[in-house]
Amino acid sequence: QVQLVESGGGLVQAGGSLRLSCVIFGRTFSDYTMGWFRQAPGKERQTVATIRWSSGSTYYTDSVKGRFTISGDNAKNTVYLQMNSLKPEDTAVYYCARAQVGREYDVWGQGTQVTVSS
Repeated sequence: QVQLVESGGGLVQAGGSLRLSCVIFGRTFSDYTMGWFRQAPGKERQTVATIRWSSGSTYYTDSVKGRFTISGDNAKNTVYLQMNSLKPEDTAVYYCARAQVGREYDVWGQGTQVTVSS
């Protein structure tokens, strides 16, 4: 059974930075995709960034390109989301999730709140 535990959220002023962490507990496959998602009140869940664990290839939604960086530490079984130049519109609950390659995301963390004040 795989579990994901996020941490690192909080309250920050616009222009500030936060680093989210997602620890992967349990056995998993040798190759999978990890993603960070966010959901603001009254809005649909949005894909923020993804990383293919074996190759390190990444994807970012347009609104975070140049500001956010997704990375993984294989030794620590942890995926990070470094968020710089935060904006009030980045305010949301952030979730990490895992997908087997070619499949839907099937394991989700509990979420961590990020609030950016103007």
